[in-house]
Amino acid sequence: MRINREIRADKLRVVTENGEQLGILTLREALIKAEEMGLDLVEIAPTAKPPVAKIIDYGKFRYHQAKKEKEGKKAQVQIKVKEIKIKPNIDTHDLQTKLKHARDFLIKGNKVRLLMVFRGREMLHIDLGQKVVREFCENLADVSMVEAPGRLLGRTITTVLAPSGKRPKSAAAGNEAAQGVVRNK
Repeated sequence: MRINREIRADKLRVVTENGEQLGILTLREALIKAEEMGLDLVEIAPTAKPPVAKIIDYGKFRYHQAKKEKEGKKAQVQIKVKEIKIKPNIDTHDLQTKLKHARDFLIKGNKVRLLMVFRGREMLHIDLGQKVVREFCENLADVSMVEAPGRLLGRTITTVLAPSGKRPKSAAAGNEAAQGVVRNK
């Protein structure tokens, strides 16, 4: 955005601060008008024929523009990726704890990266690790969907789960599902 003497066009369509059209003026005439008003000449639409310039207080204009950008950023939803590490020989209770944490992350709207880490001779039994990852994903199927299926990279299988948008009906239902409680209907 060019202001005052940085403007290159010979003729400009000039508009005042309150939207009043001054018509098509030369750059020199427009600068004189802006100086008389004690304001700046700002090129608003440089690609128009002729380019449009507005006589405004540039500092105030930049302040309001920055304020709008800040409001726009507040409206954006930032999705965080939470990471959960497990091993192929994980105990059932430990797996339930990790599932509960993953469920909480997904319900809050975060993505979950599941890392199945193999150590030493565990690399000989990758199928066991894949089974645990599959079971983990199936247990969270009600609140998530698999965004990136399990891929073996070095000594880890990486899977990314994204929130599906479906949430349990209540906090109690979410807790029961996390604990594996089944009610008779």
